[in-house]
Amino acid sequence: MSLISREELLKLAGLSRLKLSEEEIKRLPAELSAILGYVKQLDKVDVSGLDPTYQVTGLKNVTRSDEAREYQAKPAEILKSAPAAEANQFKVKRVI
Repeated sequence: MSLISREELLKLAGLSRLKLSEEEIKRLPAELSAILGYVKQLDKVDVSGLDPTYQVTGLKNVTRSDEAREYQAKPAEILKSAPAAEANQFKVKRVI
């Protein structure tokens, strides 16, 4: 099992936007190499007779059909939940 180099670790940390201490830079290559070695064992598994599993829960499309409906709420009811309102409209800070 080859160790991940310091440069590879630092590049991965940079891509992940992680700041590593010197102690972590010394410790992590061995740990990551062990994890990758474990995952590499999956390459040896014979899956030739298996169908791909795309969905494990058995659920089908559970969304409702898209249909137009009349909205029942009154503007005054909607504005009650607004942090600020003025002249029957939402009041927001100026955006430039």
